Amino acid sequence: MKRLLSSLTLTGCFLAAAITPNILNTQTVTAQTHNELFYTFYGQSIPLSLRRDVIAVSFHDTPDSSSRSRSLTNSIPLYLQLQQDLENGGSNSRSGSRGGNEETVKIDVQPLGEQYAIVVLPSNSPNNLTQQIRQQSYVENTLPVLSLSQNQAENSQTVVLPNEILVSFDPDLSEPQIQSLLNRYHLEVIRPLQFTPNNYLVRSQTQQGTEILNVANSLTRISGIESATPNFIQSLNYTVEDVTLNATATTAKNRLQQAIASLPKIKAEFESELLPLAWHLNSTAQRGQYRPRTDIRATEAWKHSNGGEGVVVAVLDSLIQWDHPDLAENLHTVTNVSNLLPGETHGWDFTSKTTTCQSQLLKICMVGDPDTRVSDAELSQMRPHFQNTFQLSDEALLQEYSRLAQDLKQRNSSLSASELANQVRERIRRQIAAEFHGTWSAGVILAQPEAGQGAVGVAPKAKLLPVRVFGLNGEITTARLIEAIGYAAERDVDVINLSLGRVLPHQALADQVFRIIDRHPNLVIVASAGNNELDGVSFPAAIPGVISVGATSREGKRSFYSSYGGRLDVMAPGGETELDLNGGILTTGGTWVDGFWQGITVTDQSWGVALDPLGQYVQVQGTSFSAPTVAGVVALMRGVNPRLNRDSLMSILKETASYEALSLSQSEINRYRLQKSVGLTAKQDRLSGVFPLPEAVSAEQYFFGNGLVNAEAAVKKAQDY
Repeated sequence: MKRLLSSLTLTGCFLAAAITPNILNTQTVTAQTHNELFYTFYGQSIPLSLRRDVIAVSFHDTPDSSSRSRSLTNSIPLYLQLQQDLENGGSNSRSGSRGGNEETVKIDVQPLGEQYAIVVLPSNSPNNLTQQIRQQSYVENTLPVLSLSQNQAENSQTVVLPNEILVSFDPDLSEPQIQSLLNRYHLEVIRPLQFTPNNYLVRSQTQQGTEILNVANSLTRISGIESATPNFIQSLNYTVEDVTLNATATTAKNRLQQAIASLPKIKAEFESELLPLAWHLNSTAQRGQYRPRTDIRATEAWKHSNGGEGVVVAVLDSLIQWDHPDLAENLHTVTNVSNLLPGETHGWDFTSKTTTCQSQLLKICMVGDPDTRVSDAELSQMRPHFQNTFQLSDEALLQEYSRLAQDLKQRNSSLSASELANQVRERIRRQIAAEFHGTWSAGVILAQPEAGQGAVGVAPKAKLLPVRVFGLNGEITTARLIEAIGYAAERDVDVINLSLGRVLPHQALADQVFRIIDRHPNLVIVASAGNNELDGVSFPAAIPGVISVGATSREGKRSFYSSYGGRLDVMAPGGETELDLNGGILTTGGTWVDGFWQGITVTDQSWGVALDPLGQYVQVQGTSFSAPTVAGVVALMRGVNPRLNRDSLMSILKETASYEALSLSQSEINRYRLQKSVGLTAKQDRLSGVFPLPEAVSAEQYFFGNGLVNAEAAVKKAQDY
């Protein structure tokens, strides 16, 4: 804790170490009002707002619903069952159905991982809708949905508040003392967290709803408790930007062939016909020999490295389809660990609800399963929507997805029915493709082209430890992320890549990161700066000791979405795809899995982010891909000098980065002048909960950190270090 406070400026102050013991011993705790919702981060209040347009639902954890391998041929996902039952007046409810004379109300229910769903409340929803939801036999509870109050850009963020609190106890407390505290404040252990000491997931036996915030905030004042924060469930789904559709679009196969045919070949240590499209590795094919290089000079770095051989990179992300032809050869096998998980071989999926606990209260519980790839149940959930975009007529598609069509029409009222249907198709395909965000990230780091035919990663000889932390639709919890980081560290990986942003600032997560970097001085953690175009990088990239990475475009500009300012370390190509897909980052995709195309003919049309008809390769944008680019560079550095510790690697990375190929826009220059006049350390839009110490920086450092990474220079310096 002292380490954090010595390097950050935090508003607020620490709460008293002890309070009256019976503060929570009463049967009722006054709920926070709408204007007073908050939680605490190292004593700082993080304000929240209650969303009135949606409500969350948790489903009962039954053996049938929790089996990831079960076939859903004869059943439908619970979120769709709920939507049908609500529109039918609750026909499967415990108390019967609605009368036949009442008008049917269209209800939109969106899945959030396996266990939760979000119900969008229509303006004409019945007054007893919440009661109808709770009456469904498979519904466990309804939960409030919150958003951050600090910035309008975050007000639509989905933050579900369950009756779960992450409590970190003083390490000197004994198990009986912990149990005494739990009993005194009417808390019960759900389970101890794995791979982190003294952390427990608990629930209140007397409170629920927004009152959980009160309970957690009150616990932070208790002697013997280091932190207490709700285990927020967030939806951090990757936003796939719409691309202007070309009415005369070529087929995907032709687009790929034309792109390759129009670009000169690149000779390199790791050759592939797709390498000219990978401008982030070598931009000369697309920019020519006489324009500044806006890439990381990976092809030159390969000449001086072993491609990252002997280095293990953990990718903490969503679906990681590690059997992709360009990833399968680089899969790490977990061996020689004292706490091998049941069935563990190639990483772990922390999103599964499968849990096995020992009978004693404070013993280890194993959560998850050993396969990070898409399951049969998840395929069954996504396949109908994916196939609808290829099989339904324009009219049928617009009727089936009327809410999405209405939203797109409001954004552009001039769209014809045919144009609108095409945009609906593209949006659905892109969002389903984005469920394989983890496969995208892994490919950027270490894809090794099969027989010179596929994608090339920055470190093609490095090994992949896949770790899944996102459920479908971007569902993630803080507890899950804490456990996953600890898991990767205990597998003795060299690099952890966190291609995620907008995680709520969380003390237990920051404590876990500090604990791990202190205990593993050679481990490097790389994280995305964020895609919110805000002053101040996202959490957890904002945590000191983590390398935070912003994104640049093929033209050497800061990508329009990339956050900047406070705690930004370096930049790397992240791409821009709005006007030109070839301006994106080329990597491995996941929709080539047979289950998506079961029963239909493979399309020959260009669609979504896919470079080929199956979606085996994609072109994407985001700091989600600039971060793994840097993770790959670190793997190359570690490969040539395994003795380097984290501090040395970070120092080399920053020293060899430069502004040479980068340029600021006039708008950025003006923004810098304005911000500088009020103080570069002013809070501005920062949502990370972390702020820098007062110090003057240049406009280049403000927007680019230490500059664009240079893999060639970094590898050479690492060799001689």
